[in-house]
Amino acid sequence: MAGFESNSHHSYSQEDVHRILQLAIARQADNQEKEFSYELLVEIAGELDISPESLQLAEQDWRSQQNEIQQRQAFDAYRLAKFKKRLGNFAIVNSFLILANYLIILPNIHWSLGILLFWGLTVGLDFWNNFYARGEAYELAFQKWYRQHQLKQNFNTVMKTANTLVNKWLKSLQT
Repeated sequence: MAGFESNSHHSYSQEDVHRILQLAIARQADNQEKEFSYELLVEIAGELDISPESLQLAEQDWRSQQNEIQQRQAFDAYRLAKFKKRLGNFAIVNSFLILANYLIILPNIHWSLGILLFWGLTVGLDFWNNFYARGEAYELAFQKWYRQHQLKQNFNTVMKTANTLVNKWLKSLQT
């Protein structure tokens, strides 16, 4: 019966080591919700001869990546909500126009269908541009949204600070 043979004479690429350790950690964990403490992370890094500085930089990179992932998810949710609103507007207005066309205004002339088709084309193009844009087009749209999002956050921060300062000034005048 062949037992486990030692692999001490094998060598692995960095990617292979990463994948093997990732699989081992996944098997070690009893469930997907298990969390590891920072101390354990430091201990594992020490065992792998990773300096504390490298670990700290890697953690900062990871946090930055997580933040970007959250920002992209927020961007995708924003685009979906914006599209749903546009689709809802399209459905409501065109339903009214078709109803008005057939019940009230000249039922034999189908002018509402022209509006429906033209507006439907613009909604279809909007759908395509929002949900099938990849690469540079997606990145440009994300960067534009992100700048606007940052401007709004900065403006809100400035306004809150100004509001606090004005309130303090008014209170100082009252005393």
